[in-house]
Order: sequence, then C-alpha cells, then structure tokens
Amino acid sequence: MNLRFGYGTNGFANHRLSDTLAVLADLGYDGVALTLDHHHLDPYAPGLARRVSGLATRLIELGLSVVVETGARYLLDPRRKHAPTLLHDEREVRLDFLLRAVSIASDLGAEAVSCWSGVRPPSVDPQLAWDRLVDGCARLTEAASKAGVPVGFEPEPGMFVQDLAGWRALHRALGMPRAFGLTLDIGHCRCLEPEPVADCVTAAAPWLVNVQIEDMRRGVHEHLEFGEGEIDFPPVLRALADAGYRGLVGVELPRHSHAAPEVARRAVTFLLAAAVQSGGADRTAATAGQRAPGQRRPAGAVPAPEALRAALATVDDGGWLDEALRRVAADPSVISRLFPAAARRCGRAELGVPGWTADEAARAVLLATLPADRAAVQARALYRHGDAAEKRAVLRALPLLPLGASAVELLHDAIRTNDTRLVAAALGPYAAHLDPAAWRQAVVKCVFMGIPLTCVDDLDHRADSELAAMLAGIADERHAAGRELPADAAALLARLKAEKGI
Repeated sequence: MNLRFGYGTNGFANHRLSDTLAVLADLGYDGVALTLDHHHLDPYAPGLARRVSGLATRLIELGLSVVVETGARYLLDPRRKHAPTLLHDEREVRLDFLLRAVSIASDLGAEAVSCWSGVRPPSVDPQLAWDRLVDGCARLTEAASKAGVPVGFEPEPGMFVQDLAGWRALHRALGMPRAFGLTLDIGHCRCLEPEPVADCVTAAAPWLVNVQIEDMRRGVHEHLEFGEGEIDFPPVLRALADAGYRGLVGVELPRHSHAAPEVARRAVTFLLAAAVQSGGADRTAATAGQRAPGQRRPAGAVPAPEALRAALATVDDGGWLDEALRRVAADPSVISRLFPAAARRCGRAELGVPGWTADEAARAVLLATLPADRAAVQARALYRHGDAAEKRAVLRALPLLPLGASAVELLHDAIRTNDTRLVAAALGPYAAHLDPAAWRQAVVKCVFMGIPLTCVDDLDHRADSELAAMLAGIADERHAAGRELPADAAALLARLKAEKGI
C-alpha cells in the first residue's frame, strides 16, 4: 500500500498559506487540498499569475501535491454562505469562479478540481435546478477537459446532489465524460450511504479523482477527528489501496482551525497507523514527518517504457492508450493529435512509478513508440507547439528516445524560461548532454529560482570546483544583503569546499 495523505487548507483558516504548507510538509503530508478563499490564494485579488507561479514553485520545493477545492463559504457573497451556486439565478458568478479554479489548477499542476451542487434555493423549481446543474457541469467539464484537469464532483449531505446515487444520475446526464470524476468524502459515506463505507469505496473506485477523509456518525453531518466517530478506517484504506487509487486522501476538518497544527499531527499519525493495520504500508506512524522536502519527485534513472505502460494500466481510459500506441506505430504523424489528449484520457494523478504522473507517462510511452528516424522531428515539434505540461513531458521522455545529443537544444530552451517545472525537467538524466558550462549555469539558475536541487540528475558527480566558486560568489552577495543561500545549495557548497579544498 502506498496511499498519499493530504490536508485541507480550510482547516488552517487562521494561518497564512505559506505557513500552512510548511507545517504540513514538516508533518510528513504528501499534499494539500487548497480551498481558494480570500485568505488563501484569492482568485479575485490582483497579481494572480504571480501568486500562482510562486505557489507552484513552493509546492515543488516542499514536495507537496495539490488538489483545488472550491468550497469557500463567503468568497462570492459576504452575506450568503456558499452562494451563488450553479442552481441560483446568478449561476454565472459561480461558473466564472469554477473556471478560474480550473485555470489555477492547470497552472499548479493540480490533480483535480473539486466542486459540489450547493443547496437548491426554495424559489427554484427542482427541474430547473437540475437543468442548470447539468448545463453548468457540462461547461465546466469541457473547460477542465481542455486544461487536462479532472473535475471531482462531491456529493454533499443536505445539498441538491447529496449521495452517490445522485452523482451517478448527474454523470449519466452529462454523457459519462472521462473528465467528470468523483470526489468521495469518506465521512459522508458513513453519514448517509446505505452500504458499508469500504463497499462505497469499492463501488466508486472507477471514477475517483479525489478523496476526503474524516470521522463521522450515522445521520449526523459533522466532521470529526479520527476516533471520535463510528468509522473503522483500516478496511476503508485497504479498499482504496486495492482499488488502485493513486490520488490524494485529504483530511477534511474545516472546523478545527483553532488547533490546526496539533490536529493535523494527530490525523497523519492516526492514518499511517491505520494503513499499517489494514494489511501493510510503505510507511509507518514512526516515519511521519521524516520525508525531506522535494523527496516525492526524485531525479534519477528513467523507467523503461514497459514499466510506465504497466503502471498506466489502472488509469487507461477504456483502452485509449493501447489504441493510440497502435495508431502511432502505423502512422507516426498522428502523435500530434494524440499527445495533447493524454491528460484528458489518462488523467494527471501520480502513478506507482515514483515521480511520474499519468499524463507524463502516457506521453513518454507515445514518444517511445516512434521509429528512430521520426523521433527527433516529432519530439521537437511537440515541444515547440505544446503547452507547459506537454513540453515537460517531452523533456522527461528524451532519455527514452534514440536521439543521442541531437535534442539538447530543447534543454537550452527550457532553461531559458522562467517556468520552474520546465527548468527542473531539463536537468533530469538527459542533461548529461549539456556541456559543463551550460550545466553549471542551469544549476545556478535553480538556486536563483528556488528550485530544489533534488531535480538535478548526477549532481554529486558533476559538481566541481567551478560550480563551487559560482555558489560561493552568490553566497557572498546574499550575505552582504542580509540573505542566505537555500539550505540545499548551502549544503552542496559546504561539501564542495571540504572536498575541493576551496
């Protein structure tokens, strides 16, 4: 079992977002469920692009995955909780917010955007409310599909769509699109679903893109700390693992902000112990908080295409990838149409292969299918015409292709950008083809941009006295300005000084 646990920022309402992330990373969480709100990444405040870019960098530094939640209480209307929804007369306000959330999620590399129906206003006829909900979800799903971000629709007790049966009806009304998935709240299953909680997980597994977790009692919609309700958690975690669920399992305790750090500590300790009790886990409660920042995205050897393909078996959309590989083998030119579709058809969740998401793995496998005489041309074209996620996938796939050093120009292009994800991807194993001067400059750029040096492949062997001198110069400049090197750069400089006698 290798479940990944996260924590919702709505349970840290009294903390700055930056402090929240640091606390969660220190506690050993793998990710964060980010509720867009006036105090946590307000989507309506000035400088959104800059703030999102900074947050994306910080998440990488801390090794935290993210899902975007849209359940802020008074963000859209200071007088009405959660209003307007997709059911209200002013539903376009809610839709605009949801579309902003999709855009933010795409820029953050989020695993999903989560939303719900809301409560039907008494003045709105049930059929009209249903029609509005279907229309709004269809428009949201279309935008999310284009952005490569799955929608996780959450049934919420007391809302217009409150249970799994309601979600299934909505899914059918939408035509059962792949991009419209399910956010399953474990406590809600105990609150009102007729089946045992573990059985609910198993039944919902094919559509899961996001999971929220807390304790709860039958018939009472109150989010409780673990052990205060009626749920037996080891079988629930076992069901998630057996279903092959790869997304975050996010603790949802929105009324516990008054003691957030301690509540979060108790929660992760409980969950890790429950995972062990469920029949085995890769981590135990004793290891909580010992994961180093950035550890979830290690540099190193690229897995073989066969390993990536095997890992993708659990997320392939009805055999879409098998058919795509067959078509690329028959006609390499079709990869230009199939490559962008990988995120929509396979999702963006992390796979069992460390450091790889489903869309990146699918795109790498597609590229590896190309014949040797077409690989270089197609890789360059896909990189030049792709969005940031597609460019990153090309960079990560380069070591799998029979290119030699012919594609090193793509690394130079990526390193010139200010996109932290592209710079990090450019310093993977294919960076062995960078000449020493270019490689040193790229490492220095990581230091300036705050990119963790864990992304730099073969750093220990390639770091030399010239890189040490460059880092020492930066350290002197920062010290004079009252600032310090990032911890990983300072540790590297100290080691190089000791080894090289600088």
